[in-house]
Amino acid sequence: MDFSLQNHESFIGRPATDLPTPSLVLSKPVLERNIKQLLQDVKELGISFRPHVKTLKSLEVVRMMLDNGTHRRIVASTLCEIRGALPLAEEGILDEALYGLPIYPSALPQLAALSSKVKIVLMVDNEAQIDALEAFAQSTGRATPWPVFIKVDVGSHRAGLESSSPALQLLVGKVEASAAAEVYGFYCHAGHSYACRTEEAAAAVLKSEVEGVVRAAAYLDRKEGRKVVVSFGSTPTAHVVNSLRRELPEGMEVELHAGNFPANDLQQVCTGLVAEEQQAVRVLAEVCSVYPERNEALINAGTVALTKEMSDVAGFGRVTDRPGWAVRVEEVFRVGQKVMLYIQHACITAAQHHVYYVADEGDVVRETWVPWKGW
Repeated sequence: MDFSLQNHESFIGRPATDLPTPSLVLSKPVLERNIKQLLQDVKELGISFRPHVKTLKSLEVVRMMLDNGTHRRIVASTLCEIRGALPLAEEGILDEALYGLPIYPSALPQLAALSSKVKIVLMVDNEAQIDALEAFAQSTGRATPWPVFIKVDVGSHRAGLESSSPALQLLVGKVEASAAAEVYGFYCHAGHSYACRTEEAAAAVLKSEVEGVVRAAAYLDRKEGRKVVVSFGSTPTAHVVNSLRRELPEGMEVELHAGNFPANDLQQVCTGLVAEEQQAVRVLAEVCSVYPERNEALINAGTVALTKEMSDVAGFGRVTDRPGWAVRVEEVFRVGQKVMLYIQHACITAAQHHVYYVADEGDVVRETWVPWKGW
């Protein structure tokens, strides 16, 4: 068992620098400000919001992102995340969970079981997935069609079909003709928005997201009164969602999704859309040894406690109060010194830690949150 799981509550009321190393420290005031800002943007635009729960996988953070029931849908990357969020469904503040991977057969029995506790929406981008849904319905006697988002590729080339692809039109037709599925809406994720470096660039990607899902929705037989959801977003484009004020599509339910925004990280700072002080996640590490002859120091936080991902910022992390210090080289470290690090990618780093130590403005630990682990 991880050491932190045995004694994490004993650190409540103590300075974050007293924590065992490495530890993940969450600044709750920063977290709250980040969430409040995006929720305010969504409210002003009058659109729906579906937070992605992949980054800080805990009831406490999901409750905050849902604004305690103002918004009632999530998107999850793992079955574990859906199971972890079920207490919120039992409380009556969560109605729906989208399983955000294109569906595969072995996940269906678990999702069917979960659907008795919360509405489950699936993601599809291939006709064979509809065949799998039909085979599952035949083998289990399931009579209710699965609501499905059709995934649209707007430039990331990770999953989905481009809106101009003949395969997309064929897929829409196959879903429409199937008794095992029904079109809920069209979904895209602009992962390539992380390469943006200005608000203007992010706004251009956001515009392409909206245009992509709206074009895809045109393949749908829009029967009178039929609702269709167009869902788009990523944390960089969510930061500029206000740029849509005059360009929201009509006749559709518009939904924003984003996941990293409560936490932020060095990758987000590099987009130019996030200030350094908006980073809510840090890792406390300790210097194990120093090597003056090669101007290096060794800390007890490497790939597993941080990440191997990089950005425009040098190194695998950066000392918070020394802008020029990265997790690479420095001549003034001393053995036993504790260092607080900003991290490159919050989604990766948070997944490695068994406990989140939640600190106040004075960096005193006030709560401990245990995240969901695994798949």
